Amino acid sequence: MEADELLVRVAGGDHKAFEELYGLVSGPVYGLVRRVVRDPAQSEEVSQEVLLELWRSAARFDPRRGSALTWVLTLAHRRAVDRVRSARAAGEREQREARRAEGPAFDQVAEEVEAGLEREWVRRCLNRLTALQRQSVTLAYYEGYTYREVAERLRLPLGTVKTRMRDGLTRLRDCLGGAA
Repeated sequence: MEADELLVRVAGGDHKAFEELYGLVSGPVYGLVRRVVRDPAQSEEVSQEVLLELWRSAARFDPRRGSALTWVLTLAHRRAVDRVRSARAAGEREQREARRAEGPAFDQVAEEVEAGLEREWVRRCLNRLTALQRQSVTLAYYEGYTYREVAERLRLPLGTVKTRMRDGLTRLRDCLGGAA
């Protein structure tokens, strides 16, 4: 008996016709699904869903619009594509969640906060220096100038700059000692 006739009988609830139709279409259905889905276990599951859908929706088959095999394979292709899309969407959702959850580690946040507090403490201690000490220390340690370059830039003798730096660094050390 042909698949078209069997499908019409299946629409009427004929279990024997479904067994025969199953034997005719299960191989092509699995082959098509396997090419789309690729995973063997998923392919078996999708094929089983297609054949179950075939039993439930056989009455929708219209032999004037095409052959039973074409109709069944169309069902199989749609279901396989749906499974692939669903799996892809689930994977993308998982990746988005993983990216959202990544954020900085607790230790990194703590370190950033601590560094911010240390910078603030250094700023406060720098503000306690005389203007000349602060200027010398800032040029040397924050702008990278050597003592000689600081002296040239400030148009002061090198010995004076060294004294300012020594006194300023001593005061900074004393002030920052309270930060510990």
